[in-house]
Amino acid sequence: MKKLEICTIANFLLACIFTFLNIPLHADVSAVAFPLCAIFTAALFYVTYWTLIRKNSTAHIVAVRRFYDYEPFVYVAAFVIYRAGSWEPPFALDLVSVIVWIVITALSFVIKFFIHEKRIGLLSKDWAKEQKAPKKKYTGLSWIGIQTLEWIDAIVQAAFTIFLLNIFLFQMYGIPSESMVPEFLVNDRVAVGKLLSGPKFPLSKVGLPYIRSYNRGDIVVFHNPHYANDRQSEIKAYFSQLVHMMTLTLVNTNVDENGEMVADPLVKRVAGLPGEQLMMMDGTLYVRTKDSPEFTPVEEDAKHAAWNLNTLTPSLKARIERIPITQKQYDTTLLVEEERRALNIVEAAAECRKIAQAFAPYAGGSAISKDAVKTLLTERERMAYNLFNANTDITVKLMSANGGAQWFTAFMTDWISSLDPNTEYTESEGVTGSQLMGGDLYSDANFRLNIMVKLAFGRLVVRNAELLSSNADSSLWQSDQVRKECFTEADKLYLYIQLMDQRNMGIFPANDSDGSPNYIPENSYFMMGDNRYNSLDMRHSYESKTTALTNFDSLSVMYSSNLSPQYVNRSMMLGKASFRFWPLSRIGIPGNSVEF
Repeated sequence: MKKLEICTIANFLLACIFTFLNIPLHADVSAVAFPLCAIFTAALFYVTYWTLIRKNSTAHIVAVRRFYDYEPFVYVAAFVIYRAGSWEPPFALDLVSVIVWIVITALSFVIKFFIHEKRIGLLSKDWAKEQKAPKKKYTGLSWIGIQTLEWIDAIVQAAFTIFLLNIFLFQMYGIPSESMVPEFLVNDRVAVGKLLSGPKFPLSKVGLPYIRSYNRGDIVVFHNPHYANDRQSEIKAYFSQLVHMMTLTLVNTNVDENGEMVADPLVKRVAGLPGEQLMMMDGTLYVRTKDSPEFTPVEEDAKHAAWNLNTLTPSLKARIERIPITQKQYDTTLLVEEERRALNIVEAAAECRKIAQAFAPYAGGSAISKDAVKTLLTERERMAYNLFNANTDITVKLMSANGGAQWFTAFMTDWISSLDPNTEYTESEGVTGSQLMGGDLYSDANFRLNIMVKLAFGRLVVRNAELLSSNADSSLWQSDQVRKECFTEADKLYLYIQLMDQRNMGIFPANDSDGSPNYIPENSYFMMGDNRYNSLDMRHSYESKTTALTNFDSLSVMYSSNLSPQYVNRSMMLGKASFRFWPLSRIGIPGNSVEF
């Protein structure tokens, strides 16, 4: 009995201290924390210490137990609310508050152990008599009301308990998208261990130390860096998570301003480690470090990257909602890459000059200044799709506008001035070096792709000019073999350009202006999804922008790009996806599961 009294008094005093640690300093939502703590602490004192200890009565023992059940949850809610305002408390205040909360929680468990229905009668003879006395039986609406309250109580306690376990120990996640196919399918359920990943108390920097480091190939869960990482966003996420659990996963309030579900957290695979610089070309990830300055292929990444889902087993494909590219499209991708590597730059330059000369006689406009020539077609008109989609209109414009021939000649040949006449450009002698335009494979590949598009477009414009000058009827335009070949080439190249930001990535982190390499910082990682053609991951931003295929051509072909790679700091990583527990047919450790 004495031990129970000491624990009860200690618990109450610590509750008072915790309450005063939440004294409001600003007139915002944080001011709610103090009255919440004060009211609960006062009620806790009356129901527990005053009625149980001072009055020596167990008449309200059920209420006493409930107060201690909810005590940790109420105070952690107050902790979160106090930090949800405009003011960020200092680390020292967070630390003291967390320590006090931990001791309060520990004492509540000790007190609940003493007052458990199987042991409370051992503490006092009077209590033993009270516990043996016949209990009032409820019937009808009273019984239904009590049962309903008990169910609500059980659900609320379970939700709060899981909420705390999710923060510190482990969490269950449902896979929302197909970015990790075939490793994870939509609605797969995975368990993520958090204890070793430095979990922090909500809205604070107080927590366990980081113990785990991540290896390439690990599947991790992390906060989406594309969204704001502030206290307001965090409190919204915590609230959404609590509501999600209390409504048995039926309601998710974590939506953006457009009402769309927030893609947070993300589940991806570690592809880049601290101290590395990356580049991805033709579906191959390359890496180099300070100690190994030459880029080398990453064999580990090749094991996980899924480029062609058409080769999966029929049973697995039947579970996939969307296969991003067909077998024919994948074959076309490989063909374009093969043709790009085989492109002879010298021969391409000669053909571009020839095409420009062939068009000149059909242009009727007068000459204009060099500066005016550059503006004849806008960047939007130079988008790869628009060039071919509006090819006839562009041809008419170039034939009739002043400076048309000048623009076409510049468009077809200006890139040639970037070439070093003493260099034999080739992609068969390493992924960096002077033999590559721009010094690396990614820059060189896009430079070559730009030339390939210009050759196809140039041939089409010349043929259009020939047909327009001869007043050919529409049937001839439709059946013309040269035009058909140009459009076949255009379709092939445009398909590749549409997909290239999923398949390729320039040097990351980018080199300094003097060419000095930068590397992924300490405690930071680079993540990608396995389903590379259907994964919006750390390679991409959520917004596209008009981008030149190459910086070595003043009139480069343009395309819409969302390539904007970034790394993720360890502080945003929630843990490693270590076990898939649903569906039963795919249960097991990711990468080692067995289908039944």
